[in-house]
Amino acid sequence: MVESKREMSATEIPSFVAEVIAAGCDINAVGHDMYVLGSVDEQEEAKEELRRIGERYGDRAPLKFEIIAYLRSIGRFVDVRWHETLQ
Repeated sequence: MVESKREMSATEIPSFVAEVIAAGCDINAVGHDMYVLGSVDEQEEAKEELRRIGERYGDRAPLKFEIIAYLRSIGRFVDVRWHETLQ
């Protein structure tokens, strides 16, 4: 029998972000449609703590855009602009 993973609640987003930061990862929204937990090195160093955070909060995929909006609202974002090529 396969256990279903709990889904993270939108009210948990601020504490999730705070715990990821406390684990040493520079979580940021990238543009308006994705976010990263931090650099590869940061994630590697915090691997076990990130695993525990993931288990505690559960599936956050349905909240992707809410997490991005929260990160942007607290100034944790990087805007990516694609430059048009000259013709």
